[in-house]
Amino acid sequence: MQRFFVEPHQIDEAAHQIHIIGTDVNHISNVLRMKQGEEVWISDGGQKEYRCAIEAFTADEVLLHIIYAQEPDYELPSRIYLFQGLPKADKMELIIQKAVELGAYEIIPVETKRCVVKLDGKKAAKKVERWQQIAESAAKQSKRSKIPEVHTVMSFKEAVVYAKQQDMILVPYENERGMEATREALKKVKPGQSISVFIGPEGGFSEEEIELLRQDAEVLSLGKRILRTDTAAICTMSMLMLELEEKTEGEC
Repeated sequence: MQRFFVEPHQIDEAAHQIHIIGTDVNHISNVLRMKQGEEVWISDGGQKEYRCAIEAFTADEVLLHIIYAQEPDYELPSRIYLFQGLPKADKMELIIQKAVELGAYEIIPVETKRCVVKLDGKKAAKKVERWQQIAESAAKQSKRSKIPEVHTVMSFKEAVVYAKQQDMILVPYENERGMEATREALKKVKPGQSISVFIGPEGGFSEEEIELLRQDAEVLSLGKRILRTDTAAICTMSMLMLELEEKTEGEC
């Protein structure tokens, strides 16, 4: 069943109606070619989700009838902030898509010392707009109850300041050896915490960057092999998802 996101002002619970506006109107009407009576899921961004039936179409709106509402339970019990060093080509699109599927709360592109890609203001704005669209599409596909925000590109120092606002910082690093520290760090992860994860670009972190991160972060190994930046992001997100889901189930 198709899923769409709306703002609270589009929901009229008293009238049992939801008003779809914007680009989703064309998508529902002309791309999906949905008909009156077909059902969809609507998310308000985190508090509730609604099972609805299409009631009517106009040129600029799709009117839905609310069948019932429920509280969603699709999000991870912790907010994961993925700080991703800017990769080459279109790898960022894959990273965002998979990170959203795996439960990332926010994604922050970071310009580090060894980034090959350098984005100026106008080019960066277009990239972020595209990346946000990918995040929205992935959120719909994976039944997320919120669309993770993709931030504008931050400098490394700006990213470190923002990361320190969270409860915990994890940094996979290719020169770190031994999995014991990784296991111990994952044991410290608790549902309800906010967690910053730093992933370096293709060239990895510089010595200065990793030493700055070590002051506040748990530095991890992801094994004996050198992983590509996109693989490292997906691997770390997967480990965190498994750890958090297991701990949450254990509390039930």
